[in-house]
Amino acid sequence: MTTSLTTVSGSLRHLAGLAAAVSLIASAPLAQAAIGEPEKPDLKLGFIKLTDMAPLAVAWEQGFFMDEGLFVELEAQANWKVLLDRVITGELDGAHMLAGQPLGATIGYGTQADIITAFSMDLNGNGITVSNQVWETMSQHIPQEDGKPVHPISASALKPVVEASRAEGERFRMGMVFPVSTHNYELRYWLAAGGLNPGFYAPQRGDTSGTLEADVHLSVTPPPQMPATMEAGTIQGYCVGEPWNQQAVFKGIGVPVITDYEIWPNNPEKVFGVTQSWAEENPNTHLHLLRALIRAAHWLDENNNANRAEAVEILARPSYVGADAEVIANSMTGTFEYEKGDVREVPDFNVFFRHHATYPYPSDAIWYLSQMRRWGQIPDAKPDDWYMETAARVYRGDIYAQAAQSLIDDGLMQAEDFPDFSQDNFARPYQGELIDGVAFTPRQPNAYIDSFEIGLKGDDTP
Repeated sequence: MTTSLTTVSGSLRHLAGLAAAVSLIASAPLAQAAIGEPEKPDLKLGFIKLTDMAPLAVAWEQGFFMDEGLFVELEAQANWKVLLDRVITGELDGAHMLAGQPLGATIGYGTQADIITAFSMDLNGNGITVSNQVWETMSQHIPQEDGKPVHPISASALKPVVEASRAEGERFRMGMVFPVSTHNYELRYWLAAGGLNPGFYAPQRGDTSGTLEADVHLSVTPPPQMPATMEAGTIQGYCVGEPWNQQAVFKGIGVPVITDYEIWPNNPEKVFGVTQSWAEENPNTHLHLLRALIRAAHWLDENNNANRAEAVEILARPSYVGADAEVIANSMTGTFEYEKGDVREVPDFNVFFRHHATYPYPSDAIWYLSQMRRWGQIPDAKPDDWYMETAARVYRGDIYAQAAQSLIDDGLMQAEDFPDFSQDNFARPYQGELIDGVAFTPRQPNAYIDSFEIGLKGDDTP
């Protein structure tokens, strides 16, 4: 089932804007003249109920879609698979996607389809949460300072809990949102950095469980269902985006132990994806969409996050995320709450525009592909050139640059807001070190993959 954005009040606002939009199209603003009018002005875009869908909500609420002559319906989707399938079939024109989804589809992991992205929706934004029972044991193995746990917390503190489960003949289970999700790879990265094997995939043998040789068994749970699934005891922890970590704190059922900002500062998270064929058939529409999304991302971060309170109010509406505004604000306004009352400053927990967050850097794609290979989703070794070519095929900085340049030409944005488009812009700047200290070398992906103690290497197959 899907949940439509269109409510009575929303419909009235939408209808009220039609006359203005007709006038806008007739007046042929600079962008329309430079890019050309949208081939398909009526669009349906999908999203999952997470705070990082914010650029879509803001582009609608602030009128940025309308500015571009686009009449957009935003529609919540049941899960990531349904969302991807509906983009592929054309039921959706595009969607908020996991950064790994266009890559997974393009290389044929799960569903094969040529999906591209020309817009990175955000950096950071995820956390790993464990149940109160697990935390009770974990916390005994974590250093304290001023009566509070020292962060970042290593997964080595989870080892005694995992070993106790194994001794009782039980599997230790954790949830993530999708096999090619950032959450899956971040959770796996954190576990492996702490000496726990999260298991391997073996698609060539028909085993897509990802649990071969696993110390911790990971399974898929849709984001909004994470807290309830953990509370029911089906899983003992999970990795998910906001507001579903803070929801566990709010409900008193779990403790977020680490954010992805602590695992890898300024890591890529979600993207906006369309099929390659849709982009080729609707190049002007695509550029207008990107212009609206870039402006929305800028609005979210401008003036030192001055608009975040308004963004929280928007996202709290049932048609978008539908969580309590207080819960959403916990992470959207520069803080993060671990244990109840342990609120810490994390100013870059949600980044939508600064640090060139919106540009689809090839290095982002290569990191995801490296983790797909590390855990067996890519079962055979590939040469470095394959990683480079796949990244360039899927992450389309050239299309982004066209949209961004038109915003600069129209005086809506400044050149300094963006990367220097005369450069190759291969590697994402402003990123910190990964939690295990292993240097990410995107131009040498195989050397990077081989540097891990836990994971496939060289010609290994699971």
